Amino acid sequence: MTTVVTPPTPPAAGSARGVRPPGLRTAPPRPARRRPGRRGLAVVANAVAVVFGLAWLFPVYWMLNTAFLTDRQIQQRIPVLFPVGGTGSHFAQVLSSPAFWSAMRMSLAIALVVVLGAMVFGFFASLALSRFRFRGRTQLIVAVLVVQMIPAEALFISQYRMLDGWGLLNSVAGMSLLYLGASIPFTIWMLKGFVDGVPVELEEAAMLDGCSRMGAFLRITFPLLGSGLVASSIFAFLASWNEYTLALVALTSDDARTLPLWLTSFSGQNQVTDWGAIMAGSTLMAVPVVILFMTVQKRMASGLTAGAVK
Repeated sequence: MTTVVTPPTPPAAGSARGVRPPGLRTAPPRPARRRPGRRGLAVVANAVAVVFGLAWLFPVYWMLNTAFLTDRQIQQRIPVLFPVGGTGSHFAQVLSSPAFWSAMRMSLAIALVVVLGAMVFGFFASLALSRFRFRGRTQLIVAVLVVQMIPAEALFISQYRMLDGWGLLNSVAGMSLLYLGASIPFTIWMLKGFVDGVPVELEEAAMLDGCSRMGAFLRITFPLLGSGLVASSIFAFLASWNEYTLALVALTSDDARTLPLWLTSFSGQNQVTDWGAIMAGSTLMAVPVVILFMTVQKRMASGLTAGAVK
């Protein structure tokens, strides 16, 4: 018996498996079209950003530059752009002053009390306004906004008389109380926006898995509020660290001064302004702020997703 083997039929031109017929050439892929002028706009935008960045950094550089110049270089008509042949005597003058360290301790104590108080009161108040519905809630939110609209100068007389009646003038407790009253309304409003941004369904899902309300809040919601807490604490710190006018009214003693008030001791009506010492003191005053930003800059980003997946 003979077996007939049928040869396989060749695939047709253009059939499956992508077999290309002989002699047929495929067109090369077309390059992606770029919008005309798009690259030019990017270059212009980058140049504008660089110009704005340099304009923002120039006062900081000028402060550092002046702090290292000698008194003769500072008083020249032609400005000295680089501290060539400068000196560090201005920093030595500031660091050897007992008044500087006294003002530093007072400013740090006030800032620490204000940050802790604003975070505690502002956090719980924002949580109550965001998660719970109660009578007078809307009126309370409006009151928080209205308080922020009152000019600080309009309260100076009443605040001074209040501290004088309580015996809190020229004290850390008195200044901390005033700065807390100014920082808490803004802290509440800022943290309320962060709490509103965290879906309440996350807490409900955690409670379905067996967590209590407090446990769901601490494990799910609280880590997601890390960026808001950091941003609010920075605002409270800067508001108390750099404030001058209210401290000028409430601190009347030479032994009780914050750093902004202490800087005014290098200038006056009957003395020549010591610009070198002022710039050196301003540089040292900015060091805690720089350290704070370097410490919390990573946590501001990590706090956004620090508990969403887990």
